[in-house]
Amino acid sequence: MNKIFAFIVLLLTLGSSGLAQQRTITGTVKDADSKAVLSGVEISVQGKNTATLTDNNGAYSINVEDSDVLLFKFLGFETQKIKVGKKKKIDVLLKAESHNLEEIVVLGYESQAKQAPTVMSTAQVRGRVAGIYIQPRPQHKEEYQRFEENGFISPTKEALSTFAVDVDAASYSNVRRIINSGQLPQKDAVRVEEMINYFQYDLQAPTNGDPVKIYTELTTAPWNKEHQLMRIALKAKDIPKGDLKPSNLVFLIDVSGSMMANNKLPLVQSSLKLLVDQLRPEDKVAIVTYAGSAGVPLESTKGDQKMKIKTAIDELVAGGSTAGAAGIKKAYQIARQNFIKGGNNRIILASDGDFNVGESSNEAMEDLIAKERESGVHLTVLGYGMGNLKDSKMETLANKGHGNYAYIDNISEARKAMVTEFGATLFTVAKDVKIQVEFNPAYVQGYRLVGYENRLLEAEDFNNDAKLGGDMGVGHTVTAIYEIIPVGVKSSIIGTVDPLKYQNNDKPNVGSKNGELATVKFRYKDPESDKSQLQQKIVTNVAKPLDAVSEDFRFATAVAEFGMLLRNSDYKQNSSFESLVARAKAAKGKDDEGYRAEFIRLAENSKSILDTEK
Repeated sequence: MNKIFAFIVLLLTLGSSGLAQQRTITGTVKDADSKAVLSGVEISVQGKNTATLTDNNGAYSINVEDSDVLLFKFLGFETQKIKVGKKKKIDVLLKAESHNLEEIVVLGYESQAKQAPTVMSTAQVRGRVAGIYIQPRPQHKEEYQRFEENGFISPTKEALSTFAVDVDAASYSNVRRIINSGQLPQKDAVRVEEMINYFQYDLQAPTNGDPVKIYTELTTAPWNKEHQLMRIALKAKDIPKGDLKPSNLVFLIDVSGSMMANNKLPLVQSSLKLLVDQLRPEDKVAIVTYAGSAGVPLESTKGDQKMKIKTAIDELVAGGSTAGAAGIKKAYQIARQNFIKGGNNRIILASDGDFNVGESSNEAMEDLIAKERESGVHLTVLGYGMGNLKDSKMETLANKGHGNYAYIDNISEARKAMVTEFGATLFTVAKDVKIQVEFNPAYVQGYRLVGYENRLLEAEDFNNDAKLGGDMGVGHTVTAIYEIIPVGVKSSIIGTVDPLKYQNNDKPNVGSKNGELATVKFRYKDPESDKSQLQQKIVTNVAKPLDAVSEDFRFATAVAEFGMLLRNSDYKQNSSFESLVARAKAAKGKDDEGYRAEFIRLAENSKSILDTEK
């Protein structure tokens, strides 16, 4: 009897000891390159019939013992093994395989919306992954156009600075997405002019019938008190929504496998439905989709049939390869078939830009758009997603398609583009807008255009109406900033050259001391015309103190300084996060939508990330 009792006690002791070792461990799984969360990752205990999947936030929980080994498996990524030991939380970064799939076709789909992590058998997990849904695994490589930032130029060598205006704002929202994920962006993702022009500025629209009005300001550079900053600002005319031209729109939607993630096609659908709510009976919309080939789920439909349009949008499902060129050709064909003479004829392309079937290089897509734009149909490009964003390709399409490029990282950004700035995004009032500045060497030793590196033009392009400029929409504002080194300031930043051998070094072009610092000229065309019109404005050599210029100018200098710090610019000089944040707070002004307050938080967060990386 005593032996039996002792045996039972021993069993209970061993059992309780085994149970004590069982515990729940949690963590998250992310992509090692993009730091994007991965949903649907299989986590299993090696040698046991226990497994789970990560949820939409990349989170998981699973019951383990200290001696267990966890396996992390996901299509297109290297499997990772981790010993549990005494760990309470295991966060994992999975590396993409060197030869992973760019697209997969989904045969079945199961929504993971708000699905909590569930512990299940390995067979159950693998059955769900193989038979019910599979997340697409594109190559996680974002593509940005490389460029060298503008340096200082002597007006005695190059008196004219010429560029096309830029109304894109994609760089800012994309940079925001990257910073909010806890990283700093690569420098080529930071286009300072797009960051400055993300914000709307308080300028009076033209009242004399002109489509655009020009403004200038001159002040001291906050990051170098011996330098000056000159602001050039353009304001497009305002038109009440009821007076806008009727629209012939084609939604060109990428429904390839790479668009399946929640921040891609589902966000596209929500974004476009916001736009549908803005349509009037005289407007019309068609939908073209492309994956392995192009399709037309909705023929051109009047704007008051909102339920029909939204239903067609809701029924879109992602899967397949990406034949972007075929989709673009089909969209232009439908836009031409429904062309409204004197109206707003526009394609709205929503994609991550990952074209991989047919014509897909930047050059091929550029040639295609250059040919198609002759039809009078404009192109707006909306970028979505992370990890494989082809920013350079989408910027090229918008630039060559007489349109604009925005990056949509959340529904708030979609509302900004589709509702708040509806007219500026979709209705052109001036096309091929170009600016040319002549600097007076009597007062200017050197000048530098802050940003606009991929918008620079040759001096003779300014008067050539065949050369494209930028397009401005209803109520749009555009700001450009020049940094100026005044004559007499000793500066090593502009560099020196040896004396010329064949020219008279004692008689350089000294300019005229007439009080004129610069002459600003800009050209634009009426949307229905191919002939440009010219306006100009004189900038006098009188710089105001920084605290005496407009709040908008001071805020824009903070954004420019932020961009230079993110790029680690060679010309950042005495820039600092503390200085720009203080200036942005003082110049926040009226901020009903909260965009400027968000910028301040973004700058503060960037400094925190930078501090942790030191």
